[in-house]
Parts: sequence; structure tokens; C-alpha cells
Amino acid sequence: MGDDGCSTVSVTVLVPGVLRAECGGSSTLALRSGPTLGALLDELAACQPRLHRRIRSEQSVIRRYVNVYVDGEDCRLTGVLATPLRAGAEVQILPSVAGG
Repeated sequence: MGDDGCSTVSVTVLVPGVLRAECGGSSTLALRSGPTLGALLDELAACQPRLHRRIRSEQSVIRRYVNVYVDGEDCRLTGVLATPLRAGAEVQILPSVAGG
């Protein structure tokens, strides 16, 4: 349980090379958060605000061209911000690549 009585989980966030400059060059981040993806992104906003702004908009929704996977599952198919996180979950952030 966290200090506020909510349960917390330890999660690993996998950061792609294109976003590493936003979090001091780290390829992975070990975080504790509430048990949903939304809670994890709130924690990310507090500890890595530059990275967070690349993932969520000012309206707190995941940006259109960013894909977030929880344990390999696209969060858009598992509840988006309400996607549950288990202890030890891996969250992968993948910005879309476009070009021509």
C-alpha cells in the first residue's frame, strides 16, 4: 500500500532511443505507481515531465501518434488509461514513425 492507502506496483518503462533525451538518456525507468496506466503516467509527469509531455497531451490523453504497450498489449485495446498494471509490468512507449 502507498502512503495514501492506495496499492502501488513497481513497473519498468522502456524508453525508445528517440525519446531518451527527454529523460536524461535512460533506456529504462523503474517507477512505483498506482495500479493503472493513468496513475503511472501521472507519476511520470511528476518525475520526468519532459518525457511525459511527449506521451500525453495537455488534455491528459495519450497523443495520437504515440503507442503504449503494457506487457506487450496495446493499451488502446485494454482500457487506455484504465489499463491495469501488475507488479513487474513492462510499459513500452513507441512513437509512430512516418515518412515517405
